[in-house]
Amino acid sequence: MRAQSSGGDDVGGDVGAGGGAGEVAGEAAGAEREGVGAVARRRWRPLRRIDYPRAGRRGVRRWLPSWRQLLGAAVAGVAALTGLAAWFFATTAVPADLNAFATQQNNVYLWADGTEMARVGETNRQEVPLDRVPEPVRRAVLAAENESFYSDAGISVTGIGRALWKTVSGGDTQGGSTITQQYVKNTYLNQRRDVSRKLTEAVIAIKLDHRMSKDDILAGYLNTSWFGRGSYGIERAAAAYYGKDVSQLDPSEGAFLAALLKGAGQYDPALGAENRKRAEERWSWILDRMVETGRLSAAERARYTVFPEPKAPPKSAGLGGQAGYLVDLARSYVESHSDITPARFDLGGLRIRTTFEKPKVDALAAAVQEAARGIDPGSREADRFLKVGAASVALDGRIVALYGGPDYLRQGFDNANTSTVPVGSAFTPVVYAAGLGEGVQRRRDGARTAVGPATTYDGNDGVNVMTPEGPYWGRDGKIVKTANDGRRSWGPVSLRSAVEQSVNGPMMQLGLDVGLERVRRTAADLGLLPDSLGDLVPAFGVGNSTPSAIRTAGAYTAFAGGGRRTEPYSVSAVTGNGEPVALRLPAAVQALTPAVAGEVDAALKGAVRQGSGTWAAEAGPGLAAKPGTTADRTAGWSVGYDGQAATAVTVFRADLKDMKLLPLDGLGGAAPDTPDSALPSRIWTSYMKAAGGR
Repeated sequence: MRAQSSGGDDVGGDVGAGGGAGEVAGEAAGAEREGVGAVARRRWRPLRRIDYPRAGRRGVRRWLPSWRQLLGAAVAGVAALTGLAAWFFATTAVPADLNAFATQQNNVYLWADGTEMARVGETNRQEVPLDRVPEPVRRAVLAAENESFYSDAGISVTGIGRALWKTVSGGDTQGGSTITQQYVKNTYLNQRRDVSRKLTEAVIAIKLDHRMSKDDILAGYLNTSWFGRGSYGIERAAAAYYGKDVSQLDPSEGAFLAALLKGAGQYDPALGAENRKRAEERWSWILDRMVETGRLSAAERARYTVFPEPKAPPKSAGLGGQAGYLVDLARSYVESHSDITPARFDLGGLRIRTTFEKPKVDALAAAVQEAARGIDPGSREADRFLKVGAASVALDGRIVALYGGPDYLRQGFDNANTSTVPVGSAFTPVVYAAGLGEGVQRRRDGARTAVGPATTYDGNDGVNVMTPEGPYWGRDGKIVKTANDGRRSWGPVSLRSAVEQSVNGPMMQLGLDVGLERVRRTAADLGLLPDSLGDLVPAFGVGNSTPSAIRTAGAYTAFAGGGRRTEPYSVSAVTGNGEPVALRLPAAVQALTPAVAGEVDAALKGAVRQGSGTWAAEAGPGLAAKPGTTADRTAGWSVGYDGQAATAVTVFRADLKDMKLLPLDGLGGAAPDTPDSALPSRIWTSYMKAAGGR
């Protein structure tokens, strides 16, 4: 009787889930243990529709689903996904309106006070019918972007899967789209990269492929794609890169324009040597691919062995004087600190509020012009190729003034943002800060000991530079010796006095005692970019690094700000067609302890009162400043600050064709013993008088 009852109870339980006689016997045994009452109570429980956790199982088996349950869950999941996909496909419509290329406005750049600084051109776009595009040029685009275009259904399933995976995993999302999908993205959607937009793009592409001919889709794609240099569409690209109508392009030129579709910012040769290398490699690959796919004969391919050099890009109108340098720096900052791409920039409609203060920018330009009155490159060889760069960075990181060169339209190269000029002895306060913060180690395996402003070093000229192992031997097989400005010997000198008087020998030795790697780390903490820091040899301590004027001024803000500094930035806010754009602005960091920063600050102010920076006293009380010179006399610097901002000025001579630095001897007709910091010191002082309201 118990066995029969147990079997009946099991019908409503495990038998429905794949149980059998084993469960009946198990239940009978359980009844013996639990008693008839318990079984009777259980036989009246409501029947369970889903037997999970599974009745009659013990331990892990109770939680393992049966194969029927697994199969049922899989079928239900597939059905749900199919239904969701069908719903998404049915409800995703092809938008009625295209993206409004023709109605986009200029990008507007604003001064820090909100007044207009510059407008940069409207979208450069012109539609052409497909038959105006030479057949070899079309074939180049197909070979580069989507060789199966005329046979596919508008999408690439494997490409979408790859793109979705890279989107979810945070990888590069390029390379997953057909030409139809790219046309949909260009004309109907935004440039956002997420799963929702990618799925919408695929659905619209499938629907569009049924509504439009392949030729019409290809024509739309060629007329809406971004080719760089402000150009949307292949007609304007032909003009921007080759100064000709699209109908005049040959297959080689077409292959280069097709290469730009992968990302004009990476393939325009005018944007740098790496771009040129990538452009030439992809141009060659596209021509080879055209041969492989039967779109170009091998004989014709053999005619194109020389890269079709595009013409130089023109300078934008309205960017003369300093405006072009400011716009370039602001645009670069937005591109690297927001989701605004170069293609989005060229569409226009952005309002970019910069940190530049017009009165200070004007004052800096006027200071350069005033100080350079004696420069005469026409009659004095020593004055040829003179370059001046300067930047003023507020203590909170805002770049408030910049001098990039005499005129952006005549010289696009930004002297204030170059990383090719050695900073010289203007670097020694960094070494001093590292010594105060890290201590020194003078003996191999010896303990590190603290040093302070009063710690004495040998200030004589020509002293052997020492390591914990002994003298430092240079690559020329000789012992490296210290070299002071003017070969002057100072005798024993305190570290603070060495900074105040610009005695280079002790600072070179201090760098070795601290450890050049530790000095390098301090420099990086102060915001000097790693790729601008020089080789770790004794000259590192006296400025073989090449930070820009912007970065040098930014580093000095930490000395003025109790050790706190903020990465220099040039843009405070951006809107796109009236909507705010998320901008990643820097936060302040503690680069040095307040005590260390205070000691460096005291030494730099002492330099103005009674040392190598007395020229700065003319600009007012309470200033801190340091001149900078190099052993080979190829650069002169003046760097310092008041209570609001740090300013760095550099002068150097270089032919922009090869950027080889030339000596500054005799600049402006100066006597041979004139320090190379004389001209930047005059500029710095003149600017500080005007900018500080003195």
